[in-house]
Amino acid sequence: MNYTKNEFNRILSIIISVFLLVLVPTSTFAQEVEEAQAISAGDTGWVLTSSALVLLMTIPGLALFYGGMVRNKNVLSTMMHSFISVCIVSIVWVFWGYTIAFGSDVGGVMGSFEFFGLSGVGTEAFSGTAIPELAFMVFQLMFAGITVALISGAIAERMKFSAFALFAVLWATFIYAPLAHWVWGGGWLAGLGELDFAGGTVVHISSGVAALAAALVLGKRHGYGSENLSPHNLPFTIVGAALLWVGWFGFNAGSALAANGVAASAFVATHVATAAGALGWIAIERVYRGKPTVLGAASGAVAGLVAITPAAGFVGPISAIWVGLGGGVFCYAAVMWKSKLGYDDALDVLGIHGIGGTWGAIATGLFASVGGGTGLFFGNPGQVVIQLVGVGATWIFSFIGTFIILKVLDMTIGLRVTKEEEALGLDLSEHSERAYA
Repeated sequence: MNYTKNEFNRILSIIISVFLLVLVPTSTFAQEVEEAQAISAGDTGWVLTSSALVLLMTIPGLALFYGGMVRNKNVLSTMMHSFISVCIVSIVWVFWGYTIAFGSDVGGVMGSFEFFGLSGVGTEAFSGTAIPELAFMVFQLMFAGITVALISGAIAERMKFSAFALFAVLWATFIYAPLAHWVWGGGWLAGLGELDFAGGTVVHISSGVAALAAALVLGKRHGYGSENLSPHNLPFTIVGAALLWVGWFGFNAGSALAANGVAASAFVATHVATAAGALGWIAIERVYRGKPTVLGAASGAVAGLVAITPAAGFVGPISAIWVGLGGGVFCYAAVMWKSKLGYDDALDVLGIHGIGGTWGAIATGLFASVGGGTGLFFGNPGQVVIQLVGVGATWIFSFIGTFIILKVLDMTIGLRVTKEEEALGLDLSEHSERAYA
């Protein structure tokens, strides 16, 4: 068949166009499809929502929970601790906290500085997930923020604001970020196989033990044991506890890093454990005090939340009830023992978070049965040993590290307000404000 010159050129153009359209872009198009599939809109939406829920836990949740339990002359200063913790830790996390926690492993103890200033942290999928690394980063940022804020309950009504602000920088850098690396960033506890779904060791044991160190270094409030230091606004506290309960679904179920069955399981476990914790606390309170209290119900709910945190993605609903119930009972006992031991942990951070986190971490080694982990009751007794190693390491590291940080601050800028300033109240002496007319 003979073709004219124009017909030949037309056929050649078609062949070239088809080649360019179909053959050349194949790899590029496939890559674009693969990248599009790598990020899940549902998973990303859930993790970002969970990040906001964890922020809700801190401000206003924890701020109200703690603010209601202090005297009215210290309510603003106490709430300010939660607020400013989020502000300070957010900046620390962006510059160097995230890379220390999640940079490439250095000797099992910390991450490298490859992500300093979030260099290289963008919208690409985070390792093993379908969410952008920026979403993972901000989710973890909220964890760091609330952990520092939790410690503030131990030093309420007597620590200088400037000292607390500098403490927040140092503690997030030298204690929290390395611990996060140990457990979640590929450090030595991760290699050992410790199970900590959402922060039993990283968040709760570390903050509870740090609270004990802070209470010991600062000493007791003036009038402790002789004056009335009872809560000034229990409605604040119960509302704060309710907000913590709601926000904790993001804390625990969000730690699945996906909108999937693990998140649903963690959500259910979190809820029933919280209910069991509140019931366990007021039941034992009824036996020993004669009446259940509203503060007891709120404290028990938080104890249940703390206890289930490391186990949330690893246990079923029935096991979660036992974990939460144990949290309520053990934390109540720990709070009652505080007066016998003689330290002034103003808002019972050790009793609820330190002891609740310790029980939860051990209980994970007992009850784990789903989500890739098994415990003693499901055929793996060795997991209890691993959990105990993680608990012991966190207790030692957090206590000694916090003690050193506080001693350095005390020798340089000082930690406590004066006796006169404490008597006046920190709202006026530190912030020149009153909560109430």
